[in-house]
Amino acid sequence: MNQITQRRLHRSTRDRMLAGVCGGIAETYDLDPGLVRLLTTVAMLGTGFGWVVYLVAMVILPEE
Repeated sequence: MNQITQRRLHRSTRDRMLAGVCGGIAETYDLDPGLVRLLTTVAMLGTGFGWVVYLVAMVILPEE
């Protein structure tokens, strides 16, 4: 049988700068945390909508 690994989105406790949202996304999807933080910053400064998404993620995502 094939073993299916399940990835769960979470806030990181190891790779965090503010709340661990970007670090958790990077860990879940095997991305560079710096790239996720850069894209998040661009979304926050460019559209302003990134702040809302980050705050919601900070509230609803569990820590790992």
